[in-house]
Amino acid sequence: QVQLVESGGGLVQAGGSLRLSCAASGRTFNRHTVAWFRQAPGKEREFVAADPWSGTRTSYADSVKGRFTISRDNAKNTVYLQMNSLTPEDTAVYYCAAVFQSNDYVPRRKTEYDYWGQGTQVTVSS
Repeated sequence: QVQLVESGGGLVQAGGSLRLSCAASGRTFNRHTVAWFRQAPGKEREFVAADPWSGTRTSYADSVKGRFTISRDNAKNTVYLQMNSLTPEDTAVYYCAAVFQSNDYVPRRKTEYDYWGQGTQVTVSS
């Protein structure tokens, strides 16, 4: 079992930045692919970014590419999402997710992840 706890959300003006953190406990993190998803009111939960356990190329949704950066610190069992140039369209609850893997496939669908955090709210004002 892996427990995930997100932090770092808040209210920011358009053009600003936030860094989200996802702290894991229960099992070592280094064989898990970790991702960030987000869900805006009335919308489906959507993929934002993934950091594969294998260290191969990270994956981003087109809407955040070039603005968001996912990274991890295995020694701290923590994954980060640096969000720059935020817009009101980025307003959502952001969730951290993880799945144990043994291949190079990078999952982008929410059904492919086994462990989820409780979410952290990000609100971007115009």
